[in-house]
Amino acid sequence: MSQASAALAARDVDVALRPRRKSRLLRSILMLGGIAVVAGGALGFWLNGGRYAYTDDAYVQAAVLSVSTDVSGLVAEIDVHEGERVAKGQVLFRIDPRQFDIALAGAEANLAETALTMEAMKRDYRRMLHDIDAKAAQVADDQANLGRYANLVKAGGVTRAEYDDARFKLASDQQALESLRAQAEAELARLSGKPDIDVTKTPQYLEAAAKVAEAERELEHATVRAPFSGIVTEVDHLQPGQYLAASTGAFGLVSDEHVWVEAQPKEIELTWVKPGDPVDVTVDTYPGRVWHGVVESIAPSSGSQFSILPAQNSSGNWVKVVQRIPVRIRVDRRPDDPPLRTGMSVETEIDTGHHRTLQDLF
Repeated sequence: MSQASAALAARDVDVALRPRRKSRLLRSILMLGGIAVVAGGALGFWLNGGRYAYTDDAYVQAAVLSVSTDVSGLVAEIDVHEGERVAKGQVLFRIDPRQFDIALAGAEANLAETALTMEAMKRDYRRMLHDIDAKAAQVADDQANLGRYANLVKAGGVTRAEYDDARFKLASDQQALESLRAQAEAELARLSGKPDIDVTKTPQYLEAAAKVAEAERELEHATVRAPFSGIVTEVDHLQPGQYLAASTGAFGLVSDEHVWVEAQPKEIELTWVKPGDPVDVTVDTYPGRVWHGVVESIAPSSGSQFSILPAQNSSGNWVKVVQRIPVRIRVDRRPDDPPLRTGMSVETEIDTGHHRTLQDLF
């Protein structure tokens, strides 16, 4: 074969192999590009990861109260019905007030009697002062008589018996004077050392006034009012005529205003969570509806620390368990939002605002 023929044959082979080489090159580029895309996507996902803390271990919470009062008695009337919404200060039920009216009347009578007694004590003290002055004058007269008798008995002007009588009379009147002074001091002490004290400032009056105030308080607490607005429940547990002991729960009151979400994220998800972070809240009962909220607080300890039987890891049989830390979330509600009921299941997504960097890889 001539050189020209060989060159022509080589060119034909090169032309024939050129598409195959292009295909291999394209395949290599696509493979490397695919790897680069996957690696870039993974890197982007990782860089954007860690910003959101998600958990479905969350529930709606609300202020819940077992309504009771600190006085005992028969239930006279119930002013609400099951499921009724009540406003703060609205009457819920009443205990028969007659026993409290009687107690108040007695306390007020005792207060009035105490005022009269204290006023009488003030006057009695002034009378004692007059008696002391009179008895002191009598003692002075006895002393003068005894002095005269002492001179006369030597001269025989009076008998020894008359002299002794005068001496005994002086001693008796002196003792009576000391007794009057002691009584006056005791009376003055009951007046707090102030003979002209205002009756309403004396301890006895203040004690009686305190009893009146307590009787008024018990009468007021016989009418039970809602401490906050909400919805009453289990009202049928209380019936008119039923005896209700002090501090015994009558029925429930669930707040419809003081409502929040308590989430229980894993401790490893709380690295960047802080109070003030925005939160998206979804409730299982209302699919597709999103509430917005804010992280209000993060518990200082895990929930297991307050359990009845906390874990003891000193036995040697220790297994590490990821703990959950309660997070309290304030929910911003709008007037047209459906009601949130305590115990509803919730999913939360906390935006920590944190972004990872390449430095975190090393």
